[in-house]
Amino acid sequence: MQQTLSKNQLADIIQWDIKNWSKCLAFWNKHADFNPKQKVLALGEREGGMSLYFALKGHEVICSDYNPMPDTTIVMHAENGVGDKITYQKIDVKEIDLADQSVNVVVFKSVIGALGNKPDQEKALKEIFRVLKPDGYFLFAENLEGSKLHQYLRKKFVGWGERWQYITNSDMVNWNAPYKSIITKPIGVLGLFGRSEKQRKFLAGFDRVLSPITPKKWRYILFGVLKK
Repeated sequence: MQQTLSKNQLADIIQWDIKNWSKCLAFWNKHADFNPKQKVLALGEREGGMSLYFALKGHEVICSDYNPMPDTTIVMHAENGVGDKITYQKIDVKEIDLADQSVNVVVFKSVIGALGNKPDQEKALKEIFRVLKPDGYFLFAENLEGSKLHQYLRKKFVGWGERWQYITNSDMVNWNAPYKSIITKPIGVLGLFGRSEKQRKFLAGFDRVLSPITPKKWRYILFGVLKK
């Protein structure tokens, strides 16, 4: 089921660096073939963006976060007319409180790096595999380590830059070997350097040309579709 998103809905779903990160939606739709009304687990959903997207597509969504869900997120879902399709649950991604093979889709955006170290990331990824049904999909959009310049500027200007465990192009493939299908795509070179959303949108326009011709290790976003 495809739907046209309004400008405000896209902003609620993606939240920042919208022009580059929103490309994950087309990537997922292209490579994941799931039926309507699937059970979707959205992880790290404090602002509720991925939950909104999949509820708008007609799926039943568990909107989860390590901390209690803010009222603003619940209100945003209600204002978009999908409150009846979403339930809220406090979940630690390293110990997901759901039964084995209980969901059709697990999705997150910019979550795994917040765990801060590879052992905890590995625990989370094993839990994701455990709760997925056979033929289920793990969909993600995550921050890549990027170039030396990306790494330097994050440490200098991003408050949590030194605590974040950025992934490399090979990490997700290595960690998710049990999946029978793994499709990933790194994108984005300049968009991250913008200091405002207007600047990020402008710079992302150049990334459409630069991403295909620059080394993969320079890119700062990784999209993935993994089928169990």
